[in-house]
Amino acid sequence: MIKNIVFDLGGVIMTIDQSEAVRRFRSLGLEDAEKRLDPYTQSGIFGDLEEGKITAEDFRRELSSLVGKELTFEQCCYGWRGYCKEVPRRALDALKRLKADGYRLILLSNTNPYMMSWALSDDFDGEGHSLEYYFDSLYLSYKLKMMKPCEEIFNLILEKEGITPEETLFVDDGPRNTAMASNLGINTLCPKNGEDWTDALYERIKCVNEFR
Repeated sequence: MIKNIVFDLGGVIMTIDQSEAVRRFRSLGLEDAEKRLDPYTQSGIFGDLEEGKITAEDFRRELSSLVGKELTFEQCCYGWRGYCKEVPRRALDALKRLKADGYRLILLSNTNPYMMSWALSDDFDGEGHSLEYYFDSLYLSYKLKMMKPCEEIFNLILEKEGITPEETLFVDDGPRNTAMASNLGINTLCPKNGEDWTDALYERIKCVNEFR
C-alpha cells in the first residue's frame, strides 16, 4: 500500500527550460554555458554548488572569474531561474489533493541556494505560498551534500522518514534517478519534463496497491 510519495522538483513540479538557462548564463558572459549545464545532473562549479561542495558565494566568485567580470547574487539567481519555465497549477492542485487524501509528501531535489531563494519564498506559487507549503519534508542536495542518483540519498530518506520502499512511490523525470530507486525496491513513475502526470500517478498507485 502506497503511503508516501517522493517528488522531484525540476521536470515534475516545475517545468524545466534548459535552453533559457543556457541563454541567460550566456548573457552573463558564460560563452560555453551549453557545455556546462545539464537537464538532470550538473558538473563543474554548477555540480559543486548543487552537491554542497561550494557555497553560493563561492559559486558567484568562481562564475565571475569565468566570465571575466564581477557578478552579483541577483545575476546568478537570474541565470539559474532560467531553468524554471513554469510551475503548472495542475501539479500544485495534485499535491494538495494527495495531501488531503492522506499521503505523506516528500521532496527530493538536486538543487542549489539560488533556486531555493525563490522556491522557499512566498513568490513560489503566485499565491503567497512557498514550496514548503505543499510538502511534509524537503531533502535538498546542496544541504545533504549528495545528489541523485546516488544510492545513499535514497537510503537517507527512507531512514530519516522511517518509511519502507514498498510503501513509497518516487516520481522523477530522470531515468537514471528512477532506475536507482527501483533497484532499492522503491516504486517509481518517470514522466517526461512538463508532462501532466496526475492521472498516471493515481493509476500507478492503484496498480501497486492491487498487486500487493
